[in-house]
Amino acid sequence: QVQLVESGGGSVQAGGSLRLSCVASGYSYSISCMAWFRQAPGLAREGVAFINSAGDGGYTNSVKGRFTISRDNARNTLYLQMNSLKVEDAAMYYCAAKPSSANCYSDSESWFDYWGRGTQVTVSS
Repeated sequence: QVQLVESGGGSVQAGGSLRLSCVASGYSYSISCMAWFRQAPGLAREGVAFINSAGDGGYTNSVKGRFTISRDNARNTLYLQMNSLKVEDAAMYYCAAKPSSANCYSDSESWFDYWGRGTQVTVSS
């Protein structure tokens, strides 16, 4: 069965950095659209970054220039490097997968088939 396991969350001060990881199993990882979503308390889940099989990434405006999404197809691992963190970046971060889709045709959470349990990111001022 498909599994996505996130790690790397934690508590940092504003301006700091974190690197999230998501290890995938149970499907052909190299042919998949992968994404990071986040959800803060009381808010809807939002797409943060997306990456296709070729490694081309896309970002929501609020994180452009600060976050970098990448993937290692040999290790079945997705990453999110988060720099210059802001208090408003604090949220639960989720890894999402759309297997068998080399490209990311949608940024809607409903388009993605599988989700991890999340890793918490806390940013203090």
